[in-house]
Amino acid sequence: MKKTFIILSTLVLGLSLLLTSCSDKVMGYSVVLWNIPSLKVESGSVVPVYIKSNISHVYVIGTPDGEKAEVPLWQLTEPQKKSKIKNLQAKYSAYANTYAAVKVDGLPARAEAVNTAKQVYRLRKGEVIKILYKLNGTAPMTGGKPLEGDWFRILTNNGTQACCFSYNLNLYQADIDGNQIGGEKIEIQENEDTLFEDEIALKTWYPDYYSSMIQSGSIDLAKLKPSYNFAIDTVNNKVTLNLSDIHESWTYDGYSRSGENEYELKGIPLVIIYKRSNFIVIRYTGSSGKPQDINLVILDADLNQIIADEKARRLQEYKKIYDQGPVFESDSYGKITFNEQESFYWSNFKLLVPSVIPKLAKGSGSVSVKYVLGKALQNSYDGVITFKFQDADNEVNFLYKIESNGLRLEDATGASFNGNQLYSRGSSPIIIFFRKK
Repeated sequence: MKKTFIILSTLVLGLSLLLTSCSDKVMGYSVVLWNIPSLKVESGSVVPVYIKSNISHVYVIGTPDGEKAEVPLWQLTEPQKKSKIKNLQAKYSAYANTYAAVKVDGLPARAEAVNTAKQVYRLRKGEVIKILYKLNGTAPMTGGKPLEGDWFRILTNNGTQACCFSYNLNLYQADIDGNQIGGEKIEIQENEDTLFEDEIALKTWYPDYYSSMIQSGSIDLAKLKPSYNFAIDTVNNKVTLNLSDIHESWTYDGYSRSGENEYELKGIPLVIIYKRSNFIVIRYTGSSGKPQDINLVILDADLNQIIADEKARRLQEYKKIYDQGPVFESDSYGKITFNEQESFYWSNFKLLVPSVIPKLAKGSGSVSVKYVLGKALQNSYDGVITFKFQDADNEVNFLYKIESNGLRLEDATGASFNGNQLYSRGSSPIIIFFRKK
């Protein structure tokens, strides 16, 4: 704790020194997206930017009175050269002082200006948002007729930008202090704790090992499934936790904040701990009564596309083996016939029983190229081929290399695996060459 305090103090001191001693060199100019009453800076105006801190998430800007001050990153556009700032300012000028109050609870804000686009934020009744500019889009339909209104690019007071149709928005002009000028008065919601509704319940969460699996390219289709996730339906107060070893669904009776960024869902055996925008921990207590922590993440990738790509990769690698044969023969270890439907027939393999092939194995079964090679093996082998013999419980793996006149297999019984990756050979493997017949 003491070490953390020292680090934070150093960061704060460093930024304070920058504020008091930074040069007058401007890194760029930004358009103010949301009024800054304390500095008397209106939305739509242009300010010089001196420093950008990704640690503190602030810009240091020049104020009208010649001082320097910190402003959250989300309140400004990305700094531009002076020659480009006028065009950027013009983009926001038509709605520079336009804000809106939300008329209904749960109004969706979407990724694009169409009602079928992905929902990225859910607005609350009475929530105030900033209107940035008008968009070209398709109006939502009701009763076969388009709703009245327009699509706008909006900004929320937590920095989220999205697209929202104006039918359920009350647009109005605001002065420098944010006071509403004209328009229908809508009471602003008092509850400022929107973390659960907007950052947790709005998203679908997946096991954290999905991220490392995707990044490494070692895709295990048995473990990576779109249905393995954690999701909250706030409309019906339902929670689902579906993982490889947990399949639960509950109805909860509200939630309460039990600690800093920690939420208890009433009536069900789990607690949600919010770590950051793409990472939460679920503390789940099962029938054993022993709690377990489950790390969950948000994925940018399309899981269905990743699965499709991995299936295509496996089929492509198998096809290379099939096209080289499909029949291979060894004088000592029998004959292997590969079929197009990822199946095989292997005769006369008794010299490999039981050290490599199980004693009860029949001579046919399915075959796949589901594992990937570690970097150290990629220059020596083409991949790993997996045989699943009929009547045998365990799979049989071989490292393989396609030769000009056949197929070389190396027993992987003693090889080392890490998830879906084979990264080290066995100590004394059996190596077999099957000639192309």
